[in-house]
Amino acid sequence: MKWLTIGAFAKACRLSPKALRLYDELDLLRPARVDPETGYRYYAAEQLEAARLVAWLRRLGMPLARIREVCGLPAGRAAQEIRAYWARVEAETAVRGDLAAFLVDHLSGESRRDTTAMLELRYAAHSDRGHVRPANQDTVYAGRRLLAVADGCGAAGASASAAAVRALKFLEDAELSAGNVLNLLDDAVRSAREAVREAAEGSTDAGTTLTALLWTGSRLALVHIGDSRAYLLRDGELFRITHDHSVVQSLIDEGRLAPEEAGSHPQRMLLAKALSGGASSGTPDLKLHEARGGDRYLLCSDGLSREVCDRRIRELLGGGGELADVARGLVDEANAVGGADNVSVVVADVVFATRPPASAG
Repeated sequence: MKWLTIGAFAKACRLSPKALRLYDELDLLRPARVDPETGYRYYAAEQLEAARLVAWLRRLGMPLARIREVCGLPAGRAAQEIRAYWARVEAETAVRGDLAAFLVDHLSGESRRDTTAMLELRYAAHSDRGHVRPANQDTVYAGRRLLAVADGCGAAGASASAAAVRALKFLEDAELSAGNVLNLLDDAVRSAREAVREAAEGSTDAGTTLTALLWTGSRLALVHIGDSRAYLLRDGELFRITHDHSVVQSLIDEGRLAPEEAGSHPQRMLLAKALSGGASSGTPDLKLHEARGGDRYLLCSDGLSREVCDRRIRELLGGGGELADVARGLVDEANAVGGADNVSVVVADVVFATRPPASAG
């Protein structure tokens, strides 16, 4: 067998001797032989392929614990795990990219305050138990600044969703600016998480989704955790501006499940993130959206999105009439095709103000 010194092996696999010593201690990449007298490490040429894989995965930024798992898998399974890891990295990077774009815009003074200063929100909300559930565990709220939908689950789900929304209501009167709104939302969600734990009264299966928009006078700040959704209707096109935090959506993102298989998957109701009565279960997404006159936003629980396809949602959301009628029409549609779950919606229009806007701080 051909032995390589730690220096020669490090050069061949592009890992430093220091990294090789660390991976030895972590039982990730053991040397083939250790001299009993000098303690000097020697590696076999056959270990180079595994060492190079470790080096590549480290360059991807994969944590060492995950690398250990990947290196113990057959090649096909290892490829799936790498694909899954990178899908999560891309999703997290996209969220951070939105925040980076906002910070660049905010700090460079390129915001569009001159064109959005006279905008305001008009809104309507509606919630219904549906035809199957014994009670309505959803909570909705619509005010001059705050729009929110929360979908509770578990025995104390109704209390959990109500507590989460109630914890955000102080934002209606908080001093707001585009520069501090994300910090305020982050603090509010921390309070909401604690409120949910108190409302759950020790029930670890109780929890809630939370999707909310906060109006600053020029932008809408979004906080989202769970599988309730936010949509934007702009120029006749419907855009989903949230990403479901569900087990099934994770499987789709990772290429392990086709989108058309999601509706019949046995884990389709399981959440990957939520505000929970138990241990912390994920960090919410925080984003900022530049508002335009004529935009229409929809927040909804999955009682709508599971029952009604996006095409039909776009048709109903783009219909004429009062906002209250649009909101009720969306709920009625979900009930007409089954009503298998509680269904709640908030619909809001960004309109040009007919009076001087109230100070947003």
